[in-house]
Amino acid sequence: MKIIHYHDAPARELTSAAMRGVTGRVVIGAADGADNFCMRIIEVAPGGVIPPHRHPWEHEQFVHAGQGRVRQGDRWIHIGPGNCLFVPADTEHHVENSGSEPLIIVCLVPNSAPEL
Repeated sequence: MKIIHYHDAPARELTSAAMRGVTGRVVIGAADGADNFCMRIIEVAPGGVIPPHRHPWEHEQFVHAGQGRVRQGDRWIHIGPGNCLFVPADTEHHVENSGSEPLIIVCLVPNSAPEL
């Protein structure tokens, strides 16, 4: 069994041409013996952006704190604490922090996906 506060996991800045203000932490993963899933914490700073992208694995997300929005097709949907999201495989998704506090998302991916 492992019990950890997410701040105790090392933060890694996530970067791409259009990504800004995003860090990720693997809190439970392969190194812990997790054979099926990886749990990571994604933090998007105020004004931060995870640009449109897609990948061949699904993931489930839980908004722990902050305010933001996700693009689904042509429309933006507000997200905040308590919201749960399911992003199917190969579905384009895009996240922005629209608030003044960090947007903190718990994200689960299958073990076939990169941990970060």
